[in-house]
Amino acid sequence: MSDKKWPDWLPLRQDLKPLSPYGAPQVPADAILNTNENPYAPSPALAKAIADRTHQVALTLNRYPDRDALVLRNSLASFINNLSGTSFDAEQVWAANGSNEIIQSLFMAFGDRPTLGFTPSYSMHPLIAKVIGVEWCDGGRRADFSLDIVKALQEILAVKPALTFITTPNNPTGTTVTLDEISQLADAAAKVNGLLVVDEAYAEFSKLPSAVTLIAKYPNLVVIRTMSKAFAFAGARLGYLIADAEVISTMYLVRLPYHLSSLTQAAAEVALEFQSELLGTVSSLIKSRDYVATELAKMGLQVIASQANFILFTGFGQEPAHLWRLLLDRGVLIRDVGLLGHLRMTIGNEAENQKFIAALQEILNGERQ
Repeated sequence: MSDKKWPDWLPLRQDLKPLSPYGAPQVPADAILNTNENPYAPSPALAKAIADRTHQVALTLNRYPDRDALVLRNSLASFINNLSGTSFDAEQVWAANGSNEIIQSLFMAFGDRPTLGFTPSYSMHPLIAKVIGVEWCDGGRRADFSLDIVKALQEILAVKPALTFITTPNNPTGTTVTLDEISQLADAAAKVNGLLVVDEAYAEFSKLPSAVTLIAKYPNLVVIRTMSKAFAFAGARLGYLIADAEVISTMYLVRLPYHLSSLTQAAAEVALEFQSELLGTVSSLIKSRDYVATELAKMGLQVIASQANFILFTGFGQEPAHLWRLLLDRGVLIRDVGLLGHLRMTIGNEAENQKFIAALQEILNGERQ
């Protein structure tokens, strides 16, 4: 909630006045481990390929982009098909400026009934709902942050939401939901004429199969993906939706004209051509995640088992905000996600991970002496 006082002359919506803008602190640090970015920058070869392609596009920037992004959507469909053994085409894929635009578009298209989610989870789901003016219902989670499927199924039948959101791997916990559980949730959502939205922003870091494999059986199941994390493409802002063609058709109703620029489309198309190189960092990050979790356990901390590129941890015996500040004083920026007694760190490169571990060890040793 915000303590900002808006001027009386500004006709701001009353329901927006208490809100604070979304965003992690952007402050200088030697190890920036707070926004779940991929720490490995594009290779010089990829950067040059993007520059060459965008140079060609720049020669025609006086013209509007392909408003349907058909080349890009076909490439995204091929990527998902190769990854999951599916057979999607462009009519079952939608691309936008980051997964947040996908989420916003879903609320705009299907927001005349309540939306259900299960927090703690991705904080933009309820925030975008409120900004759009959609009622948000929180089904909650167990004390260990796992999803109580029996309770979730009951919540769906009681709330009758148009949209039910599940994030797997979940942010900020890194925990997952199985395909069997997703099937149960999709079936329950169908009984109340609703969609089940599975946010898979971190799916490439998980050993579980993607929910896209269930779409053929459950047409009310939609899956959100992003190129920001595993693809190391956060600066390009490219998210996409995989769903039944009828769901994709609704996106045409709520999109802004020419919403995806020619430059964004071109850069994403090139990145998909370099997918082997880009996704090559995923296995390294998974190994680093497991290593950092082991080191935290050696310090006597409790780590929530994660299948994402971040770790939520607790047991440090002090206020999260205090430990956050002590780490930042030592050049390490992580994330206070607002969970009692917990902090979250993004897996960085080897040097960043070592700096985080050393700084945390120094702080905890000092506290315990």
